[in-house]
Amino acid sequence: MKRNVLLFWMITGVIGFGHAQNTDTLIYATGKITNAKTKEPVEARISYQSLPYGSVVGTLNGSSYKFPLFHDRYSITVEAPGYAPSKYMLDPAEAGEDRILLKDIELGLPSSALDVAHETHTEGTVLVLRELIFEQSRAKIGANSYAELDKVVTMMNQNPNMIIQLEGHTDTRGNPRANLKLSQDRVDAVKDYLISKRIPKNRIKTKAFGGTVPITREDTEEAHRLNRRVELRILKN
Repeated sequence: MKRNVLLFWMITGVIGFGHAQNTDTLIYATGKITNAKTKEPVEARISYQSLPYGSVVGTLNGSSYKFPLFHDRYSITVEAPGYAPSKYMLDPAEAGEDRILLKDIELGLPSSALDVAHETHTEGTVLVLRELIFEQSRAKIGANSYAELDKVVTMMNQNPNMIIQLEGHTDTRGNPRANLKLSQDRVDAVKDYLISKRIPKNRIKTKAFGGTVPITREDTEEAHRLNRRVELRILKN
């Protein structure tokens, strides 16, 4: 009987061994979701996952969030009806002495992200190039995409100290290695176009993620379309 009780406490975590994580040492990410203009709370869907492989994922709903950080970095995506989605990186190293990483997130009204770039070009901002289209399974930029890229050129010319990082993503289907290469080839193609417009190459970084950082893991054509994207991260301005 005593042996059974001991096994019960060990299984439920009351008695643990040295490798068990002490909850007192956990770092928590927390924050509020508000309307960027009115500062009122916004009910949103908050999705997060550990990087780079998404071994830890989770979804919350509400106007605030709190979850533990077990890994080095996380991505967090906040979506709400009537608002443009926001995406950020969370780094536990930025937590305070209270082991809390505070990140309040403001949601703006939907519009082409680059049309309001003069309002949102602070460091850390991520802009999704929604009108950037590639030929299927290729890194060739579609003819209708150049207007979107020309807005990036204008933004960088208006902000001569700006340094950006182009981040390529595919959907989660197919060979992971091939997806990684395709996402790299696509951001390289965008970088080449910007350089052709006299943007110095040292102001443009690139990073490929393949299908490791999806916006959604739903297995639908719409979900796969959302996951296939190039994002522009402002590193410095």
